[in-house]
Amino acid sequence: MNDAETLVEVEDLRYAYPARRKLLARRRQPALAVDEVGFTIGRGEVVALVGESGSGKSTIGRLILGMLRPDGGSVRFEGQDVHALGRRASRAHRHNYQMVFQDPYSSLNPRMRVGDAVSEALAITSELDASARREQAEALLRRVHLDAEIFERLPAELSGGQRQRVGIARALAARPKLIVADEALASLDVSIQAQLAQVFAELNAEEGLSMLFITHDLAMARRLASRIIVLNRGRIVEEGATDAVIRAPRDAYTRALIDAVPIADPVLARARQRERLARQGHAAQEDTRSTTPTTIERTAP
Repeated sequence: MNDAETLVEVEDLRYAYPARRKLLARRRQPALAVDEVGFTIGRGEVVALVGESGSGKSTIGRLILGMLRPDGGSVRFEGQDVHALGRRASRAHRHNYQMVFQDPYSSLNPRMRVGDAVSEALAITSELDASARREQAEALLRRVHLDAEIFERLPAELSGGQRQRVGIARALAARPKLIVADEALASLDVSIQAQLAQVFAELNAEEGLSMLFITHDLAMARRLASRIIVLNRGRIVEEGATDAVIRAPRDAYTRALIDAVPIADPVLARARQRERLARQGHAAQEDTRSTTPTTIERTAP
């Protein structure tokens, strides 16, 4: 990927959360959450950052958006170091990247009408008058498959899936080049997840919107992303084209994540079980060979 195609470049990123000190306890070292992480996101590319809870993937998302300051390394957006910007420049630059959070209810003001939440984002990032902002907000709600009549409702009147669509519409109001979706589908029913995954896919295909899709769900990552980055304890353990990583994982941690994904097809499920048992049997044989003492044949004098 050449420089013209690169939107985001993460290089040697490091971050440690301050260690909490208990009363009368010895001071502990800070907990390292991200350790020498580096990758790129191309223009129009969807990258999935996959790992278990606590692997550091959400921290990386916040570092990319400038919500946290790294202890080392850099994040460059279109060649500009995100964390080197002054306050005014950072505010002007922030519309280029937006986050969609896991909990759509807590990210919306419960006292603000849905339409006003989207219109407020437009007021910050555009010079449209009130009438034009309403028209544009209704268009954004339709863009995420919501009826315009939802404009007047409060978040409490909506389902979880509808609230998440509002969160996506509000993010789109800033006209971003990158969306960071942090477990954005995790709290929703499977059918609603599929509908919202379709919305994300449309935004990428029709508008060329780049995305960093943070998830523990490899099945959803496979559906949305062209490239997967697997994170374990703050470090990248595997990275590559989605199909290549899922079909032939090189790292044991990646294989464990794949094995944990349920399969509805019983034939495929049994095939996976046989493959897993074969791997375990091979590993057991290797352990036996390595631990069995070598015997030396003796001959009588």
